[in-house]
Amino acid sequence: MNKEIKLVDLKPQYEEIKEELWKEWEKIFDTMHLMLGPNMKAFEKEFAEYSGAKYGIGVDSGTAALFLALKSMGINENHAVIAPSFTFFATIEAIIQTGAHPVLIDIEEKDYNISPSKIVEYIEKNTDFDGKNLIDKKSKKTIKAIIPVHLYGTPAEMDKIKDISNKYNLLILEDCAQAHGAEFRGEKVGSLGDAAAFSFYFSKNLSALGEAGIILTNNEEIREKASMLRVHGQKDKYTHQFIGYNSRLDEIQAAVLRLKLRKLEDWNQRRIKLAELYNKKLKDFPILTPDFFTHKKSVFHLYVIRTEKRDELKDFLSKNGIGTGIHYPIPSHLQPALKYLNYKKGELPVSEKIADEILTLPMYPHLKEEDIEYIADKIIEFFKL
Repeated sequence: MNKEIKLVDLKPQYEEIKEELWKEWEKIFDTMHLMLGPNMKAFEKEFAEYSGAKYGIGVDSGTAALFLALKSMGINENHAVIAPSFTFFATIEAIIQTGAHPVLIDIEEKDYNISPSKIVEYIEKNTDFDGKNLIDKKSKKTIKAIIPVHLYGTPAEMDKIKDISNKYNLLILEDCAQAHGAEFRGEKVGSLGDAAAFSFYFSKNLSALGEAGIILTNNEEIREKASMLRVHGQKDKYTHQFIGYNSRLDEIQAAVLRLKLRKLEDWNQRRIKLAELYNKKLKDFPILTPDFFTHKKSVFHLYVIRTEKRDELKDFLSKNGIGTGIHYPIPSHLQPALKYLNYKKGELPVSEKIADEILTLPMYPHLKEEDIEYIADKIIEFFKL
């Protein structure tokens, strides 16, 4: 009889914190202080300290964190922003929502993150540098920032990206939506650029019971601007310094995040252990498993394998009760919404190749080792057919 194993099972995390969570929620409901309250302020401080940053600004989603961080960094319609094509669409969406032009770059095949060498290649071929600003020949806009995405929980090559940033006077916004607690050369992501955006979508390593996000920064000006932008441009109540947005982290979700943050390191270590077990079980079969790097620590938000028989394997696992996913089947440069950018199929070949081969296997901290054994055995069975 087949087992049933979900791609993600959210219930066990809730069960771990359920008793304490309802006590915290009772306190919130007793006061009815639902927005910009003590839990949000405490979580901002606690998560910033955990990640090695000075300031946290709680917002209502990871997408809002990206957008408001870019706005707070001064990105506007006069600018272009470099980002990987192979990412969840929100990364690129946020750039466009500021009015800026996205410059989409191919990825490294080893870790699926933006390729520093491809950034340099683009700059050398497609920009003019006046000693202060990079002018993108295609869009005629000033390239102002780079967004490295720490995809699947594995950090991008931040030292090389910082070198590019320093040489060309570019800001760095880390997209940490999948990388809570990941480390690059011993430092946690979220503290390695000018600002960082995290999502607490309900399937993330650190997750709300709904939507939530946060901006981290060491820059006081970015902190102040983001804090105002999230609440209609207010510095003081009913005094609006500029046009802002309604994008606040509420107290109910902040209470969830505070409790889960205390468990995040243990949950991440469990993910790493499960990834090691997957790799061990699957090492002798015609699939590519994730690398473990000596200079950076992945927290395996997703466990993603590669095979040219992806679709057939996905169907086989589904018939055997195993949930899988594809993150992501269409690179951003080929998305219908971005046709106006005039990217052509074949222009970013690594992103396109990866999108055709990747398969996400079940990964969450409460997954049992016997479940990994079952999944691996079914994959082995598939390749022996």
